[in-house]
Amino acid sequence: MSKQTYRVCFCFQRKFKLASSEAPSEIKELFERYSENGSMSEDQLQRFLVECQGEANATLEDAQDILDKFKHINFFQHSKGLNLDAFFRYLFGESNSPLSPNLGVHQDMTAPLSHYFIYTGHNSYLTGNQLSSDCSDVPIIKALKRGVRVIELDMWPNSTKDNVNILHGRTLTTPVELNKCLKSIKEHAFFASPYPVIVTLEDHLTPDLQAKVAEMITHTFGDILFTPGSEALKEFPSPESLKHRIIISTKPPKEYLESKSVKGKENDGQKGNAAEDEAWGKEVPDLKAKLQADNKQNDPDGGEDSQDEEDLDAGDRTAQKIEAPEYKRLIAIHAGKPKGGLDEALKVDPEKVRRLSMSEPQLEKAALTHGTEIVRFTQRNILRVYPKGTRFDSSNYNPLIGWMHGAQMVAFNMQGYGRSLWLMHGMFRANGGCGYIKKPEFLLKVGPNKDVFDPRVSLRAKQVLKVKVFTGEGWHLDFKNTHFDMYSPPDFYVRLGIAGVPADSTMKKTKAIEDSWIPVWGEEFEFALSVPELALLRIEVHEYDMSEKDDFGGQTCFPVSELRTGIRSVPLHNQKGEKYDNVRLLMRFEVINI
Repeated sequence: MSKQTYRVCFCFQRKFKLASSEAPSEIKELFERYSENGSMSEDQLQRFLVECQGEANATLEDAQDILDKFKHINFFQHSKGLNLDAFFRYLFGESNSPLSPNLGVHQDMTAPLSHYFIYTGHNSYLTGNQLSSDCSDVPIIKALKRGVRVIELDMWPNSTKDNVNILHGRTLTTPVELNKCLKSIKEHAFFASPYPVIVTLEDHLTPDLQAKVAEMITHTFGDILFTPGSEALKEFPSPESLKHRIIISTKPPKEYLESKSVKGKENDGQKGNAAEDEAWGKEVPDLKAKLQADNKQNDPDGGEDSQDEEDLDAGDRTAQKIEAPEYKRLIAIHAGKPKGGLDEALKVDPEKVRRLSMSEPQLEKAALTHGTEIVRFTQRNILRVYPKGTRFDSSNYNPLIGWMHGAQMVAFNMQGYGRSLWLMHGMFRANGGCGYIKKPEFLLKVGPNKDVFDPRVSLRAKQVLKVKVFTGEGWHLDFKNTHFDMYSPPDFYVRLGIAGVPADSTMKKTKAIEDSWIPVWGEEFEFALSVPELALLRIEVHEYDMSEKDDFGGQTCFPVSELRTGIRSVPLHNQKGEKYDNVRLLMRFEVINI
């Protein structure tokens, strides 16, 4: 062996640190069972994939691909199979992820849009907080590259009233031109997914500027713009039929609202949000508590969310006739709230479909009294839920309350971060990350007595998810030696649990492993699931600190319905949802149907 070859192999081993001697006992036992004389052959590896990893369709070619990828770790022996080192590295490798890298878009994409959860952004143009951050096309581009399919733009006249700006009205946010946003949407719309991008417009324009917007949209998007005409649709088209199309959604134009300054509000908005500055973000609000709350309690937002965010205050209205028919013809998904309260708003019209918007407190209250009506409404129509007005820091809310009622557009501040947004990231890893997820059948079906799913009814458990946390690695490569502790290695522990319907939502944690960059936990947990179709597995790593707040060590989230069983390598992400280069956990997943 040449010195250079030895050095390459030695450096490879040094990079990963973890050697076969540090493999958990269960891994060593599995290797012994599926190997002979310290080597796992192609046939034995295929049998391991089928019997232990649940990969029923694994072929000898699949096994050979793994052997070829990791054969360099076998350098010191002349075997054609995997030794324990190579087997351990395969288990910890990127190709052995909890979600199948080859699954892609696998759900039926030919149903109406109302049958899908859609990856939805809120105030997509903001770079930071809701009051004073810059408006830009950069966060729009980032959202589209992540797979977001609904982009929201707030349109206001510029200072000279001859052009259109995008900004958060009545705030100190600096504007960006509409035209720049439209061009960026066109350029990046289908970077991550071929399925349609919906642009929701909050319109505060005069008729002449509406006409200008119509010209801009038509010129920018051209043939990829879906324009069914001025009449409302009788049924929404399917994502499949709208591939590589842009869809406009807003209220039919009626009035225009002058901008107001909210300097006085800005300081108020800085109060009471310190929890969001914690190391890993505020805990996701407890659904159980919210759904059991008294529906007569005072609105926590001081009435700001008692109406649609697109509605106009009566004192600020300047009534206008609709003088821009070319603008109205562009609207494919009509939005608006009928007069007459919640009963009227949730009425299902067999002759047309529409979009209804609710703030998060509105939905929480409506869920207490109109849960099944919301589910029935969302079987044909689209419900958009948006953050309450006091989330000045661009934080988010628990998305499950919207999803369990069938809401398609659970709108999030993608520029913020924290646990709620991690759930959103996890949910839309499903179905190949295309931004559209088919709603579970129970949210779409109507029973023999015209009954629909009732989110308030507790169901018996249908599945048990077993999760074992073996070990973790990579922090020593992605963090400085003194990041967690100045004088000693970190003390890592894992929090993991389920975000789902109230009966399924829970969090548990491992013990903290003291003074180790490569912690070994070897702990197993069980989670009973009554609605596994909406269950998300939450995983977080923290570093225990006796004197201060525990430090953040990584997080991720997966849809339980798409988890691959067996022993898997789980890559972790930072607070913003960006994947670390090396930090990962080795875990085992098992699903038992009851």
